[in-house]
Amino acid sequence: MEIKIIAAVIASVTFVYHLVLGIVQRRSANNPTPESVSDVYDAETYLKWKKYSGENSVLGIASTVVSFVVSLCLLLTNAYSAFASLFPDTVFWGLFSVILLETMADTVFSIIKSYISTMIIEEKYGFNRSSAKTFVFDIIRGIILEFGLSLAMVCALWGIHAAFGDWLILLFAAVLFVFTLAVSFLYPIFSRIGNKFTPLEDGELKDRLMSLLTEHGYKVKAIEVMDASRRTTKLNAYFTGFGKMKTIVLYDNLVNAMTPDEICAVFAHELGHGLHKDVLKQQIMNLGNLLIMACVVWLAVREPALHTAFGFDGVNYGFAYILLGLGLGLIQPLTGLVMNAYSRHAEFRADRQSVKEGYGEAMITALKKLARENFAHLSPSKLNVVLGYSHPPLAQRIDAVEKEMNK
Repeated sequence: MEIKIIAAVIASVTFVYHLVLGIVQRRSANNPTPESVSDVYDAETYLKWKKYSGENSVLGIASTVVSFVVSLCLLLTNAYSAFASLFPDTVFWGLFSVILLETMADTVFSIIKSYISTMIIEEKYGFNRSSAKTFVFDIIRGIILEFGLSLAMVCALWGIHAAFGDWLILLFAAVLFVFTLAVSFLYPIFSRIGNKFTPLEDGELKDRLMSLLTEHGYKVKAIEVMDASRRTTKLNAYFTGFGKMKTIVLYDNLVNAMTPDEICAVFAHELGHGLHKDVLKQQIMNLGNLLIMACVVWLAVREPALHTAFGFDGVNYGFAYILLGLGLGLIQPLTGLVMNAYSRHAEFRADRQSVKEGYGEAMITALKKLARENFAHLSPSKLNVVLGYSHPPLAQRIDAVEKEMNK
């Protein structure tokens, strides 16, 4: 019973943390807008943004509450062990049943949340372009990927622990690291399921972008345009893949909404990330996070009492995965502080690359367009920024770009 109480306390602390952040985020909608970004929204659009932000904040708070209640009920009622008893009494079916129940619970929750977010809120404010068919396809793809990846990770945990015992910490951390690299490497393949990618057409824009790359001796496999407009009106661009497989992806919305100078500015920003190997550095930083995960897992599979307290006869590797999520909920806000701080630093540095390439003014207008089209929060709470933002607020980025231009 004491173990259950400890689990309930950990879940409650994590819940309160996220609830407070959600409430602070909702209240920050009334913060004064910095002068440097006061032209992003006109008065009518600003009121629309406040309503949009408010509805998303309410959805976020509600989902935090519901997720906490569901998770607590599953833990305290021994639902995982009860569901596992319906399957053959083997190690594989034991872990399979727990992962299956967790996936089913997540699926019901995520379908409801995604439907409200995408088909109601995003639709209401003109951002959604997903058809019902596309929405269902995305949900099914997400379920299959979540279940498949979770099952693969837990089976790896089982195999490593059975073969190497207490060497689990280092080996499992290594496997997780390779696993995350593999997912990142395979992301270009996953992203092509349900999306269409076409090479950026030849012309002045492509020539200017390729010139930026060759000037720095930087090579990519391709510059592609993704048909994001099938799902959303929002703008984005990103690097994906590693080494010779590296690809730069531009949303078609971005290509259609921005001037060539603005696209070059965004491209130079992404080039800045590549030149400073930010993705690789973040992966290395993540290795420390993975080592912490491995320590939590090691504890979870060495202490049968952590499992018998919830109705199992002994160690269940699937339930160790649930305990991992519970423990990380308490730890990750601390590790997230460091990783988000580095990410914000990397964003400032990548913006400076745009200035170095002569696209400072274009970067400012591009950032404002990105904020406007993505309905960004212009004056978030400092607490939310420090604890949860991987990107600096727009006003800070513009101030930094202007400062760099004035050097």
